[in-house]
Amino acid sequence: MNRLGEQLQTIKEKQKIGLMTHVIVGYPDLETTISLVKTMADNGVDIVELQIPFSDPLADGPTIMRACEKSLEQGTTVKDAFVAMERLTKEVSIPLLFMAYYNTVFVYGVEKFCRDAKAAGASGLIVPDMPLDEESEEHFFAACKKYDLHHIQVISPASTESRLKKNAEIANGFVYFTAKQGTTGAQDSLDPQLQSHLEKIKHYFDVPIAVGFGISTKEHVTMLEKSADIAVIGSKIINIVDNSRVEEREQNVAEFLRGLE
Repeated sequence: MNRLGEQLQTIKEKQKIGLMTHVIVGYPDLETTISLVKTMADNGVDIVELQIPFSDPLADGPTIMRACEKSLEQGTTVKDAFVAMERLTKEVSIPLLFMAYYNTVFVYGVEKFCRDAKAAGASGLIVPDMPLDEESEEHFFAACKKYDLHHIQVISPASTESRLKKNAEIANGFVYFTAKQGTTGAQDSLDPQLQSHLEKIKHYFDVPIAVGFGISTKEHVTMLEKSADIAVIGSKIINIVDNSRVEEREQNVAEFLRGLE
C-alpha cells in the first residue's frame, strides 16, 4: 500500500471528509509551488495534486488555464515537475499526485512517464482524457499497475451508465467526480442535483468518491460530508494566490484552509 492507500484508510477511520488541493507546477514559479504544497500539508490538506502545465487544458476553466499558460511561458517542463515532486515527497508526508493531460504522458512515453513519476515519489496519476477504450494500444493502466501508481478515474454528471460501469471496473484509489459538467472554476453555489448524482455514483463504485469543480467554501465542503469522501479545491486557492501580495501568499492560503475545518 503506497501513501495514497494509507491516507484513504486514515480518512475513512476519521469519519470526516478529506481535502485534496491543487497546484500548477511552476505557477507563480517553481519555488512558490513548493512552498504552497508545504503550506497545504501543514494546514490540514490530505492529498495534493500537482498539475503539469499543458497548452490546451480542456477540462480547466480560465483560472487554471491562465496559470498553465504563465507556467509554460516561464519554461516549466515535465522534468521540472518530476524534480518538484521528488523534493516535496522528501519534505511532506501526505500523498502527492500528478494531474496531466494524456498528450503530455504520450509524448514523454507512457511507461517512461509512469516509471519516472513513481521514482519521483508520486502516489498516483489523474489523466482525465486518457482514452479508456484504447488501453489495448496505450497500456497506460498496465504501466500504472506495474509501477504501483493509482490511476484516478474522472467521471462527470454526463457520464452514461456504460461509462460508469467501465470506469468502475478499473477504478483504484478513488474516483474523481466533477460537480458540474464543463470546466473547473470556483463557484458560489453547487448543482442542486449533486446529491442525487452522488447517490447514483455509489451504486457503481466501491472506492472513495472525491468531488471537485466549483468547490470553494466551507459551506460547500460541509454539504459534501454525508455524500462524498474527499472535497477537491483548486481554482479558489489559485485565486487567493493571484489576489495576494507576494509576501502574504502562504499566510492567506493557510488561513483559508484553516477556515474550512
